[in-house]
Amino acid sequence: MIRLTTSILIIFILSSLGFTVSYPIDGYEHTGIKRLYRLHKMQLDSIENRRIPVGAYKKMAAIALNLTLRKNDSLGAILTEDELFAKKMNRLFPGRGYSATILDMSNPDSLKYAAFRENQGYQPGSVGKLAVLNALFVQLQKLCPDSWEARTALLRNKRVTARYWGTGDHHTVPIYDIETDKLIRRRVRASDEFSLYEWADHMVSVSNNGAASVVWREAILMAAFKEKYEKLTAEEAERYFKETPRDSLTDFAINLVNEPLRKLGITKDEWRLGKLFTGAAGRYVGRKGGSLGTPVGLMKYLVKLEQGNVVDLNSSLEIKKMLYLTDRRIRYAKSQRLDSAAVYFKSGSFYKCDREKDPDCSSYAGNVFNYMNSVIIVEQPNNTKYIVCLMTNVLNKNSAGAHMYLASKIDKTIQSKD
Repeated sequence: MIRLTTSILIIFILSSLGFTVSYPIDGYEHTGIKRLYRLHKMQLDSIENRRIPVGAYKKMAAIALNLTLRKNDSLGAILTEDELFAKKMNRLFPGRGYSATILDMSNPDSLKYAAFRENQGYQPGSVGKLAVLNALFVQLQKLCPDSWEARTALLRNKRVTARYWGTGDHHTVPIYDIETDKLIRRRVRASDEFSLYEWADHMVSVSNNGAASVVWREAILMAAFKEKYEKLTAEEAERYFKETPRDSLTDFAINLVNEPLRKLGITKDEWRLGKLFTGAAGRYVGRKGGSLGTPVGLMKYLVKLEQGNVVDLNSSLEIKKMLYLTDRRIRYAKSQRLDSAAVYFKSGSFYKCDREKDPDCSSYAGNVFNYMNSVIIVEQPNNTKYIVCLMTNVLNKNSAGAHMYLASKIDKTIQSKD
């Protein structure tokens, strides 16, 4: 078990990260994530930020879990369809290619649930990174079972380099220098070094695949080295990966992210991950079982999160903070009806084009498959609160607009008095 050492209490190590973001803006001192410093400074200096809607300015202390009073209720008790509510919701969806689950939790004593083709399986894409984030917090709890402060200190102070694990993703990451007040965006380099908090933030906020592989790697090392992890060097880590048989390491890594989901009551046919997020990481960790997600599997996870049952109450709340969207909103979250709402959001897409069939097949409009997924917790100022897990596979069309349109329709229907 890792305890809070004197050095951890005294030393507050900062590192660099970027800008497109989750996590409340006032969270810099808690996390050491530099991009939060920039956003908070802009706010204090009254610098207009047109990227951020009104609902993105909620502070850390104001973020809370919505179902803690129903902490002991089973998933079956909560996810029981309300016939009238389901009828209203289901008429919003076009049909084939769409699947969704919706839970209105505005009144925790009278939850309303609707499901539309909820067991249909989709490639989860970047939404699957929530399972990696979950695995990280599971391992932190095992390392520091008696101290939440020790867990967050490790997230803040443990710095690791990307190495080959973090390379190969074409998506850029934003990097901010506090001293010069300069922001740049570029791809992750093997030499990049960030804290665990920042790697996790990169994974969630800009959905960087390299960051996801790094976070997954560190969760593996936590499980393998236990109390020795805190002082583990990069050389020792790489030796472990080289010397561990590939089959054993693959089983270990895949089970690491999937078993915690099973313990939450999510089956392998409802949500699973089968490989790391970058090709270079496959050097030592192979694929197994394939990746799949369903609206019901993702809904189960977010219900457990709102109950405070993902690892424990503190972990659930921290994961929710990491999903709090404090920058430009896209896809489902872009709906103007949500501008005043606090949203906790993760989106993902995965598509494939057959250029022989259609030379003009474009990004996010695949003609072989075209997955786009949105999971979101919405908290309106009028106390309307609900969860939506939307998964689509509509060929030859960028579904971002359709997700945004559905967001408006769902919000309007939930808030309607009819």
